[in-house]
Amino acid sequence: MSLARLLSPQQLAARLDDPGLLILDCRFALDDPGYGARVFAENHIPGAQYADLERDLSAEIVKGKTGRHPLPDPQTLLQRLRAWGLDNTDEVVLYDDGPGAFAARAWWLLLWLGKRDGVYLLDGGMNAWRAAGLPLTTAKPSVQPGAFRGEPDSGLLIDADGLVALLADPQLPLIDARAEPRFRGEVEPIDPVAGHIPGAQCAAFTENLGSDGRFLPPAQLHQRFARLLRGRPAEELVAYCGSGVTACHNLFALSLAGYPLGRLYAGSWSEWITDPRHPIARGA
Repeated sequence: MSLARLLSPQQLAARLDDPGLLILDCRFALDDPGYGARVFAENHIPGAQYADLERDLSAEIVKGKTGRHPLPDPQTLLQRLRAWGLDNTDEVVLYDDGPGAFAARAWWLLLWLGKRDGVYLLDGGMNAWRAAGLPLTTAKPSVQPGAFRGEPDSGLLIDADGLVALLADPQLPLIDARAEPRFRGEVEPIDPVAGHIPGAQCAAFTENLGSDGRFLPPAQLHQRFARLLRGRPAEELVAYCGSGVTACHNLFALSLAGYPLGRLYAGSWSEWITDPRHPIARGA
């Protein structure tokens, strides 16, 4: 069974009173870090709690060593999940404004800690929820602490040294979730160095979505990733982006397409460029 699951707004609306359901609002904006908490306070899906990308779903940056969104300490994340009320038998629904990039980061973190069943992305996110005319609230739910237990799975990750060792393979399925101009190094609005990791293919995460902002059908995603895999097993795929966030969207889409999960280079481009020994490529 796929590790990636979607829930429509109507399906979620029918389950809002389910006591075994945790809803996390993951809205965020890279250019306005206070955006998510602000819009959550203005309104959110009933029963939802706010999961902040930088405070909850990332560790603190170590300048010159980490990328912009290092993975959180597992024990700290476990404590946060319990504070939100998560038990091992609960199901979880994650949403952001719509594209799913920040929600997919939370999905991947739950998988990393061993939560493999009953984790959903709200397809189309808040945009789809609003379009369906479904209820919103400003109320915060009362929460009883949960007892979720998990252990991080190092097999879902590859670090910079491990990736360097693979770069000699010209068929390595290494995919970059950033948009083409950033991948080619023509623009770089966030990081101090432009370009991409040599041998990577541009696989913009937005291309996992249709014009309606929802995920493409699994058959279309399967075709997309078949090309990107270059004939190699999906387990050999390495996904990265600017800081390890939108890469999770590609891993979600890969799983939604029916493939086994690939590996995440969590530090991604913003970590890669902290080491001057790492090679850099520009252009297509």
